[in-house]
Amino acid sequence: MENKDTNTTLHVEGMDCANCALGITKNLQKNGMENVYVDFATGEAVFLMKDKSKLKQIIDSIQGLGYKVVDSKYRAEQEGKLSPIEKRFYFTLPFTAILFFSHMVLPHDFILNQAYVQLLICLPVFIIGIMQFGKSAWGSLKSGVPNMDVLIFIGSTSAFIYSIIGMWMYRDAHLVHNYLFFETTATIISLVLLGNVFEHRSVKQTTTAIRELSAIQVTTARIVSLQLGKEVITDIEYKNIHVGAILQVNTGDKVPVDGEIISGDASIDESMITGESVPAEKSTGHKVIGGTIVVNGSLRMRAETVGDQTVLAKIIELVKKAQQNKPNIQKLGDKISAIFVPVVLGISIITFFVNYFFIDFDAANAVCESMMRAIAVLVISCPCAMGLATPTAVMVGIGRAARKGILIKGGSTLEEFAKIKNILFDKTGTLTTGNFKIKNISVYNNSSEAEVKSILVQMEQHSSHPIAKSILQALHGTAEEANLTLLNIKEEKGLGVSATDKDDNAYQIGSYKIATHLTKENEHSIYVVKNDTLIATVDMEDEIKTNASELISDLHKQGISSLMISGDNNAKCEALAKKLNIDKVYGEQLPAQKLDLIDALVKQAPTAMVGDGVNDAPALAKATVGISLSNATQVAIQSAQIILLKSNDLSVLTEAHLISKHTLITIKQNLFWAFIYNVIAIPIAAMGFLSPAFGALTMALSDLIVIGNSIRLKTKKLK
Repeated sequence: MENKDTNTTLHVEGMDCANCALGITKNLQKNGMENVYVDFATGEAVFLMKDKSKLKQIIDSIQGLGYKVVDSKYRAEQEGKLSPIEKRFYFTLPFTAILFFSHMVLPHDFILNQAYVQLLICLPVFIIGIMQFGKSAWGSLKSGVPNMDVLIFIGSTSAFIYSIIGMWMYRDAHLVHNYLFFETTATIISLVLLGNVFEHRSVKQTTTAIRELSAIQVTTARIVSLQLGKEVITDIEYKNIHVGAILQVNTGDKVPVDGEIISGDASIDESMITGESVPAEKSTGHKVIGGTIVVNGSLRMRAETVGDQTVLAKIIELVKKAQQNKPNIQKLGDKISAIFVPVVLGISIITFFVNYFFIDFDAANAVCESMMRAIAVLVISCPCAMGLATPTAVMVGIGRAARKGILIKGGSTLEEFAKIKNILFDKTGTLTTGNFKIKNISVYNNSSEAEVKSILVQMEQHSSHPIAKSILQALHGTAEEANLTLLNIKEEKGLGVSATDKDDNAYQIGSYKIATHLTKENEHSIYVVKNDTLIATVDMEDEIKTNASELISDLHKQGISSLMISGDNNAKCEALAKKLNIDKVYGEQLPAQKLDLIDALVKQAPTAMVGDGVNDAPALAKATVGISLSNATQVAIQSAQIILLKSNDLSVLTEAHLISKHTLITIKQNLFWAFIYNVIAIPIAAMGFLSPAFGALTMALSDLIVIGNSIRLKTKKLK
């Protein structure tokens, strides 16, 4: 169990399907918990609990439903061992095999076919059935959400009780054989357990992305400390690293936490975080991310972010929580799953009476045949397939995206992004690299180039725009060449930066908007104004990102319109759009205008916005789907519904759309199979064409088909 601020996470053992999760959800809500999310695949229940004193009561209520609440240490110890469901299956298997073999092959008078012998062989299996399905069934009935185990328990118990009644009513060895269905009881229980084993293993495959990301985290680190005036390096557990700790990281080591290099230099493989295959060269003053690997060199770093606040920890948490946001398509499956069990019970009862009163059986076989058909209806019905249809596909889709450096926040985002008709791109830092070069500086009205450079450097230090960063890099050190000190420097989003000096001269730098009344030339990147007089213009060149042109072409092939929005002047925007073949351009847009435009586009058709995740945060929030193109920063993880960590290669956006599209296709295929299976299978069982044992096997296989189709998404070729 973990407590994080006001959120509580419990690890729950014994959930088999979506109905189990729904039962626990209703139980927690009934006990006053808020923001409840229960995931049967990861075995976690997350909820908001304002009164921490209620924790024991909550745990007891969950365990009262037939589940077990365990801590993370217990889960770690059980990793790699046989699960409880596997142990129960392997225990029942020999008993079931003996019963099945003796019933099918051996003569009626053989000792293994004697009524009491069959009862003794079946009893251990039936007890396991009560422990596995009976307890869960009773708990689900108490929660008000009957699950699949209700059907299995009633079916296996009916066959068991009917066999015992037959033993007492018919003592003749030959006659009693017609009323013994102990092998049916054992076979139903064992086959459903086998299905659960397969299901358990398959569902684990859908969460590989979380395990792979978790494996990146280190368990120990080397901490540098002073003891008796001497420097000592000792090992420390990851959980004990504190902010400010000095850590030693050598070649081949993983960087333990997020921090800053204070000495040394190294080549660091950041591919698992950023998707960049070329190692990044890092030296004193550079930031490093926990989980990345030092390929060559050694360094000392100061820990700045530790524990669950690191970039990697937040990514893991994001991927885990992505399933909480259900796609709309799942609502239909959830509604049907909630009423499925009562409906099937009703069909089973009707099947019994219709067969007993209206089918021409021998008098001796009427009850037997009618009951077997009713039991077959119970065990062949499969609410689990409907419950598994959406979450397994979402888990695999989000996992595949995460391995590509694409973080998708939830199943609803996958569904919405798959239906996108327009994608709106910010220009600077999105379609272009943001690495600008100064092409030319023109000076007017008796100003000097040294003065202009000094103004630019001092004022651009207060701007977060990519052009500002490039100017600072290009003009670093030139501010001292002119005797000028600027004061009261302020940035106005969409306009530029303003300042004054000690003599009350007013300065302003920005786009053409600040100089419309001073010049008719709208062709320069930056205008520098002093006391309402134009003193300089700066022309900049920006690099187009890798694969930008291919991305726009791919979007057009998929029927998606491409649009560009920017605060830059129209001429530059049009020139870039022409190079990339972008459909429509909106230049010289202020932040408020961007919002109005996105609002209008969203009303016409589903529209995605691609931006840098910081300056474009309001626009990203307004779009149907906000996509952040940024390096792995805390801000990027918090903003937008999709984060592309490999920000310099736009081809991942095509990958993100295809993954979303094929995940939605997989969900539809799964739901179709789950519905059509039950629509066809239940009448076939009711008409007596399937035995209960074969029905149990078919039910287990239907789950595996749904899970297998979802797992196929891992390696499926996306078109």
